[in-house]
Amino acid sequence: MEENFADTAFASRGWYDHPGMTITSAQHVSGSTSALEARFKIGAKDSPWGGAARRGFKPTSTLYVSYWVKYSDNWVGSGQPDHPHEFYVLSNQDDQYAPLANDWLTVYVETNFLGGAGTPRVSVQDNLAINRNMGTLPVDLIGVTEQRSVSGCNGVMETNLFSECYGSGTYNDKQFNRVGTAVFLAQPGVGYKGNWNHVEVYLRMNSIANGLGRADGIIQYWLNGVLAIDRHDVMFRTGARAGLAFAQFVIGPYIGGGSPVDQTMWVDDLKVATGRP
Repeated sequence: MEENFADTAFASRGWYDHPGMTITSAQHVSGSTSALEARFKIGAKDSPWGGAARRGFKPTSTLYVSYWVKYSDNWVGSGQPDHPHEFYVLSNQDDQYAPLANDWLTVYVETNFLGGAGTPRVSVQDNLAINRNMGTLPVDLIGVTEQRSVSGCNGVMETNLFSECYGSGTYNDKQFNRVGTAVFLAQPGVGYKGNWNHVEVYLRMNSIANGLGRADGIIQYWLNGVLAIDRHDVMFRTGARAGLAFAQFVIGPYIGGGSPVDQTMWVDDLKVATGRP
């Protein structure tokens, strides 16, 4: 799947739900004629087109996402340790119009900005998999049952990451690189957020052996060819959901608390495939 944002005929190319994405010819990468534009006015939560632009694809156990991104010079994101959400990957067990959080699997690909500098983050959420029948949440069910979530409320198998169980056990998530190094820089130079920067992400489902999920899934993130996240111990699924696969890509910039400033991000030359070239 490729999207160059050359025109607004997105529905004809398979985008649905909120396909009326905004483009501009004033910003684009070399060789392109226009780019996606997501402007957040002060207080705005959603992008100008009002919601999620989705594109389904054949379910796959591996996924590669590549795009170029540029942020306005004054971009601060949410200014908080969470948000903005930018891109999402949903599973084959989720409806084509599934919500973007309360799913069998949501993978978030985004950049969190603090002090004007941005840290890449990939998060995993599987709220529909939370087992609420075997104790007061949070309860660690690893080694007890495969009928459990992998993102916090029923325990996590990964180490060195942030996870949480909240909303009285309604939600859980785990965030890879929450406290990582900022690579989108606030000042002009290599990696400056106001330049066009190339993001690549590779995901691989963890394996299932003898009915048990193994913590050997992969999350990798490159910025301008430099590896920023490199995890090979990821749990996306348990043995109870052995058929879980990546099946939907979503563009849905969102700032839950509202944008603190009038700011804009641009995206160009989006590619979604099964492997890194």
